[in-house]
Amino acid sequence: MNRLRRVLGVLAVTVALVAILALAVFPTRGYLDQRRQLDLAQRRVELLAQQNDQLSKRVDRLHTDAEIERLAREQYHLVRPGEEAYAVLPSVEEIAEDPQVPKRAPVVHRSESLWSKVRNTVVFWD
Repeated sequence: MNRLRRVLGVLAVTVALVAILALAVFPTRGYLDQRRQLDLAQRRVELLAQQNDQLSKRVDRLHTDAEIERLAREQYHLVRPGEEAYAVLPSVEEIAEDPQVPKRAPVVHRSESLWSKVRNTVVFWD
């Protein structure tokens, strides 16, 4: 009878621990995961709000005559009537350092093999 009580007691404690884990630990992990996702979403909202403010300021600037003139001169190389436009070409060093300028492939000089030299000599004397 004592042994049966001990086994039932251990079984009851085990069931109680499993119930506590099922009710406390697993929902806590879900809660913490949701909090982490909420924090990430909050940071994204803040970043998007900041970018939205910057874009709104840019839109306001684009409605001014000074900004329109600046863009017309800079991007389209436009000048006012009576003005002359000059273009200053970049130096060779600036072109070499520019990552957008395609680089030439190095020229590989191959030496002729012995058989190639012999064949060319025989064809030459034909």
